[in-house]
Amino acid sequence: MSFKLDHFVENVLEMNKLLDSIIESSYDGIYVADANGIGLIVNEAYKRITGVDENELLGKNLKDVLNKGIISESVTLKVLEQKKPTTIVQTVLGKEVLVTGSPIFNDKGKITHVVTNVRDISELNKLKIELKEAKAYTKQILKEIDDIKKREELKRLFDQIIAQSPNTIKALNLAKKVSIVDSTVILLGESGVGKEVFANIIHQGSNRSNKPYVKVNCGAIPPHLLESELFGYEKGAFTGADGRGKPGLFEQADGGSIFLDEIGEMPLELQVKLLRVLQEFEITRLGGQKTKKIDIRVVCATNKNLEELVEKGEFREDLYYRLNIIPIHIPPLRERVEDIAPLVYYFLRKTNSKYNLNKQINPEVIYIMEQYHWPGNIREMENLIERIIVTTEKSEIQASELPQKITHKKKISSHKRTLKEIVHETEKDVILEKLAEYKTTRKTAKVLGISQSALVKKMQRLGLS
Repeated sequence: MSFKLDHFVENVLEMNKLLDSIIESSYDGIYVADANGIGLIVNEAYKRITGVDENELLGKNLKDVLNKGIISESVTLKVLEQKKPTTIVQTVLGKEVLVTGSPIFNDKGKITHVVTNVRDISELNKLKIELKEAKAYTKQILKEIDDIKKREELKRLFDQIIAQSPNTIKALNLAKKVSIVDSTVILLGESGVGKEVFANIIHQGSNRSNKPYVKVNCGAIPPHLLESELFGYEKGAFTGADGRGKPGLFEQADGGSIFLDEIGEMPLELQVKLLRVLQEFEITRLGGQKTKKIDIRVVCATNKNLEELVEKGEFREDLYYRLNIIPIHIPPLRERVEDIAPLVYYFLRKTNSKYNLNKQINPEVIYIMEQYHWPGNIREMENLIERIIVTTEKSEIQASELPQKITHKKKISSHKRTLKEIVHETEKDVILEKLAEYKTTRKTAKVLGISQSALVKKMQRLGLS
């Protein structure tokens, strides 16, 4: 009998020790009081968040704590009165915190204890103020833009751009300014930053807005077909050609604008013909002898460093200088943090409208998104928001709904890690970032300077699929 009692006591002590460890490991503050409002337990997180010493609470009645002005109001007393979980915003020593009190009942339905969870909301309050200021600034910018928009189509295009960061506004203003002239423009920026939207604005803001507007992705058309697509061909020019011949995209854009996306992917042999178009504004069809004059405005875009390609002999230097008359650099999303919150809400409204939903986003999600580096830029954000909105059952998107790659760095910084763990996490981050940008292991391995097989093995070792 004595052995069983000793064993029981030992189990109770172990359970109490485990309970203490759980309470102390909580990132949120925890305060426990009995049914009389006497403080019993206070963890380190509570003291860290509120700045209140445990001696002010333990063994003290909350009415006395309230009378001393340490707290503005007591959620514990509210729970004891209302007999249900209660959440309030409480001021503790002048600091605002979010507190939730939860009652614990015995078998007879009487409250024996109240457990209070405390969360620091100063960062969220700061974010709320920043969002309010951002919305006011957005409203001001949109009003200024509305004053200079002359056509409804141009207004629609401007509404697609959320611009609050100085660099984005600078690029947008330059695009508006050059739209009224016919100079060649090259749009520079990473994949997904919105280069096509800028190209659309330049065309719609020009006196060619009612004329043809042709878009060409030079990287999406196989090299052996690109020449015939751009310049057209005469009948019988090659096997399988249309017997009547076919005008190319340059001819189809005559009188209007042509947008050459991913210009850095154009083969060298075609770059010579493009240079002639830019210099003489005339084209020759494949298999033809006659030249034809065309009147076009050329806008190009690339996510590559053309100067480096020129040095490597992969891009003609004379074509580079001909294209680089008016360069417009569109900053990546990580360099325009001011735009992240407005963009999130823009895509939230867009997705809600698209699927007839009414989802909301917790401000903490915005805060985490502002810490993320967004290798896929705006396109990545738009796709992510649509995915979490349509796959989440809850009406409000919480931080837990975000993929690990977005919350990953935040978690790393809040824990002590060994050098080996830090190296592994850094490798993961770099590989995930480059994969998001270059899509395939072959291209990613080339950028990282290792073989594809070495990259695949490293990914397997790091637990990346």
